[in-house]
Amino acid sequence: MHHIPNLPSARRHWNAFGAKPPQVEMFGLLRSGGRNLANAATVLDELLRTWPEDRGLRAEITRLEHEGDRLTHKLVNQLRVSKMTPFDREDIHSLAGAIDDVVDDIEEVSEQLVIKHVEAPMEQAQQLAGVLRDSGRALASALDGLEKLDGVDERLAEIRELEQEGDRIYRSALASLFDGAIDPMFVLRWKDIYSALEEGIDRCRTAGNSIESIVVKHS
Repeated sequence: MHHIPNLPSARRHWNAFGAKPPQVEMFGLLRSGGRNLANAATVLDELLRTWPEDRGLRAEITRLEHEGDRLTHKLVNQLRVSKMTPFDREDIHSLAGAIDDVVDDIEEVSEQLVIKHVEAPMEQAQQLAGVLRDSGRALASALDGLEKLDGVDERLAEIRELEQEGDRIYRSALASLFDGAIDPMFVLRWKDIYSALEEGIDRCRTAGNSIESIVVKHS
C-alpha cells in the first residue's frame, strides 16, 4: 500500500494546480457527494435498527439517492466543459462513480426490505449497516480533507479496517444463513440484502483506493 506524502509538500504540490473556479467547484462537489453518501448510510443504519417502522426513512434515502445522482451529473458536466481539472479526469470519474455506486447500494437495501416482505431485521444485517455507516463517514471525512490532504491518510486506513470487518461479518452471516435456515426463500431474501450491504462497504473501499491513487500520483 502506498504511503500518502507529508502534508506540507503535498499542499505545495496541490497549489500548483492553481485556484481556478472549476477546480474549486469539483472539490466542492466531491465533498458534497461524500456528505450525501454519509447521510444516506446513517439513515439506512437507523432504518435497519427500527424496521418494520419506517417513519419516512425510506423516502429520505430515495431523496438522498436522487441528490447523489444530481451531484454526480454536475461533476461529470464540469469535467466535460473544463480545460483544467485538479487531477486526472479518469481518476475523478472513478471516484465519483464509486461514491454514486455506494448510494445506489444503500437504496437497494432499502427497497429490498419492502420487495422481500421483511418482517424484522437480522442482527448481522444491522451489524453490516453499522459498518457501512462508519465507512461512509470515514469516506466523507477523507473527501473533506482531500483538497489540503488534511487527515486523509488516517481516514483511508479506517476505511480499509472497516472493509475487513465487513467481510468478516458477511462471511459469518452467510454461513449462519445456509446452516440454520430451512426455508429457501428466507435464505435468498437475506442473501440479497447481505450482499447489497457488503457491496456498499466494498465500494467505500474502492472510493478510498481512488483517493489514495490520486494523492500518490500527484505527490
